[in-house]
Amino acid sequence: MDFLLDNPEVEKIYQEIVRMIVPLKNGIVSDSMKTRGIKYKVNLGASTLSLLDLSKRYSKNHLLALKLWNKGWRETMILAAMLEEPKLASSDQLDYWVKSFENIEIAEQMCLHLLVNVDSAFDKAKDWALGKKQTVKYTGILLMGRLALVDKNASNDDFESFFEVLPPLSKDASLQFVLKRTLIQIGKRNRLLNEITLMHLKHLLTIDSDVSQGMANEVIEELSSPYIQDYLPD
Repeated sequence: MDFLLDNPEVEKIYQEIVRMIVPLKNGIVSDSMKTRGIKYKVNLGASTLSLLDLSKRYSKNHLLALKLWNKGWRETMILAAMLEEPKLASSDQLDYWVKSFENIEIAEQMCLHLLVNVDSAFDKAKDWALGKKQTVKYTGILLMGRLALVDKNASNDDFESFFEVLPPLSKDASLQFVLKRTLIQIGKRNRLLNEITLMHLKHLLTIDSDVSQGMANEVIEELSSPYIQDYLPD
């Protein structure tokens, strides 16, 4: 990761943001998240909408994002995703952050606000999908689906390359939900990608895995349905 000299003005903004987070505390929410196994070093339970509103008061700033991430609170890490400058986030930094994820909430917030906007998003999605840690795999798959949803300039080849890494992941029951969402997003992108996705899903039916076959059948049914087929762009 890059090391940057501290900046008094950025430090002032950082301290101001931390002070403004505290009144957003919601103990009921944080207790509920803890009960559901969503753990952080510090979790004040602030809503993501309130954090988004707070982030809009400030310009994106690479050093500020690093300081917020290093604070280690749930809220500061989410704000780091919202306030990071995508073009200044290094490859090593992104790998370090993703490997630090301890739950899927932070993965989803990172994909939504930052990872989908970095230049290396397609390559990183494949790399992370092949990672060892479960949350890293989840992040890679989730990012693939997010790219399919929002990147209007990407080519069909960019998305077809994802099928090089997805088949083994289809056997993992803990990844079924995010994998189904991602495959549906890719298959809804246009008619050609729909056909390509269905072809790869039919290949999954030949894998000796009940998990893979069950997931494939569900997504084939969804992507073959009239309400998707009738509205596919060419």
